[in-house]
Amino acid sequence: MSDNNQAKWYVIHTYSGYENKVASDLALMVENRKMQDLILDIKIPTETVTEVKEDKVKEYERKIFPGYVLIKMIVTDDSWYVVRNVRGVTGFVGPASKPVPLTDAEVEALGVEKHSVEVGYKVGDLVNIIDGPLKDFQGTVLAVDLENGSVSVNISMFGRETPAEFELDQISLVK
Repeated sequence: MSDNNQAKWYVIHTYSGYENKVASDLALMVENRKMQDLILDIKIPTETVTEVKEDKVKEYERKIFPGYVLIKMIVTDDSWYVVRNVRGVTGFVGPASKPVPLTDAEVEALGVEKHSVEVGYKVGDLVNIIDGPLKDFQGTVLAVDLENGSVSVNISMFGRETPAEFELDQISLVK
């Protein structure tokens, strides 16, 4: 019954804040009971958030779905019992706590790991240029492109408005 093609991703619900403990306890149980052929992977969907505030860049991990853990497993009476009885697990996500596998599209959409960036400014804000050849100039944010890590700023030079591109950490909000 340990055919890898049968393994699917499921979502288990946990008490909020217990995601890491549930994942580590479950991994330990899988190892102790030699169930690696039934429970193949355990993931807590997180994203790396890059925050740019007051000239400082700070990165931290944030849970995308607090209170949930993803598990790739083959559902048998034994594997279901092990997962269901880990301290902190309230059940599988599905009708009547019966495990319902995620579709391939859902697994792909979840991406299990993502990267997002938060900046302390938005379109229309007045910003200072703090790095590069235009350092010490001020401008207005025209567009923020978080995917490519750039920001368009309209700068007044020689009496003309001139758009310029910057890295996200090359500008800061005017206080």
